[in-house]
Amino acid sequence: MEGIVIFFIIVIFMLIKIAKEYERAVIFRLGRFIGIKGPGLFLLIPGIDKMEKVDLRIVTQDVPPQEVITKDNVPVKIDAVVYYKITDPEKATIEVEDYRKATSEVSQTTLRGVAGASELDEILAERKKINEKLHEVIDESTDPWGIKVTGVEVKHVEVPKSMQRSIARQAEAERTKRGKIILAEGEFQAAQKLKEAGEVLGAAPITLRYLESLSEAAKEKNTSILFPVELMNMFQKNTENNEK
Repeated sequence: MEGIVIFFIIVIFMLIKIAKEYERAVIFRLGRFIGIKGPGLFLLIPGIDKMEKVDLRIVTQDVPPQEVITKDNVPVKIDAVVYYKITDPEKATIEVEDYRKATSEVSQTTLRGVAGASELDEILAERKKINEKLHEVIDESTDPWGIKVTGVEVKHVEVPKSMQRSIARQAEAERTKRGKIILAEGEFQAAQKLKEAGEVLGAAPITLRYLESLSEAAKEKNTSILFPVELMNMFQKNTENNEK
């Protein structure tokens, strides 16, 4: 009698299965798909029913670094991370052998394709645009497998050292150019103000510029001041006019 009770207890434990809140059980009876169970308790017929559990939580998957030649012929090494989740457990189990491996392969291929079709400046400066394009292509490829890609982020772009030096020189040249443009704009505005001041004072703008320069030079100690010939001629003309 005790043996029968123990047998029935063992059978009950074999019948009862549990799926967590974030899990779903894909059930096969004699090899044929019959439905999805969970979350919670459900029963399986031992020896006849088999199940495969699927996790519905968002999966974070790193895309290994890919060596790519960009559209402007610059070799780079780029990697990314893909966020996805299963929305259809039946398709994720039946339509593809290993959805994790398949998603990884699609992500690598797409990353190489998108980076190869983009220029280096676009990859470095327009990261959001690249992420959106990757997201769109990968999501479209994995949709038949019941997988929804929620996001793709490019993590790191490795540029050859020779190209890094070229980029640094280019950035320095851009900063120098901006500095010269700002300085030129400041000189232009100052010239306009000097012209207006000269009209009010009845003096030539260049004379006011000389006086301004002398005033700045006089602030420094142990400074020798050289008077321009034009300024000396102006003083001479003013003196002659006063004597008359």
